[in-house]
Amino acid sequence: MLVIPAIDLSQGQVVRLERGDMSRRTVYSDDPPAMALRWQGEGARRLHVVDLDGAIEGRPVNTDAIAAVIEAVDIPVDLGGGLRSLDDIQRMLDLGVRWAVLGTSALGSPETLQAALDRFGEAIVVSVDARQGRVAIEGWVATSELAALEFALRIEAMGVGEIIHTDIARDGMLTGPNLPALREIAENTGLRVICAGGVKSLDDIRALKELEPIGVVGAISGRAIYTGDLPLAEAIRIASVG
Repeated sequence: MLVIPAIDLSQGQVVRLERGDMSRRTVYSDDPPAMALRWQGEGARRLHVVDLDGAIEGRPVNTDAIAAVIEAVDIPVDLGGGLRSLDDIQRMLDLGVRWAVLGTSALGSPETLQAALDRFGEAIVVSVDARQGRVAIEGWVATSELAALEFALRIEAMGVGEIIHTDIARDGMLTGPNLPALREIAENTGLRVICAGGVKSLDDIRALKELEPIGVVGAISGRAIYTGDLPLAEAIRIASVG
């Protein structure tokens, strides 16, 4: 199982939000490439980059910072936030992004998702962002009526192979991951599931590691690695055992 550091970008800075609220923002660095190099140096084998401004605007915004991160590191990068057209996805893949993470467009425009899968294949990952079990959209500003599991089943049938599941209520709150929600999706689909939201401790990594046999293949951590609550190198060691 991978432990994947998150680098959330707003106005060219590395920030963390609480529950996706842009008004509850903490700035951790004004040097995204240096932060990326730090996590790579501690053993990370993948980075999760989010263009927070792009998620609100509906198009990539922090392109210079994204390009700088990709240029700085040797490990693959996935990118979410504002990828709502094939042209934007292509532009980010051309920058060197390995996986494009679709959220709003996957729910609101299934034809765009299908076209992206047809064109880009396994480079497409879908973000299943849930608030009280329902899928959130538009940078988490709005919540749909669609259950997260139903959405996961729907996109699996379209050809999606990997999702990032975020429990918004736990994101940035250091409250632990939503293990029941992860288990429900992993047990009822054949998707590779990456957990995001609330991962705060080595015990959380151990608990997620127990779900690896049913398809939980990664854990994204943001605030906890920035505050030091989760020592990244040790978390990676635990996740890599076996």
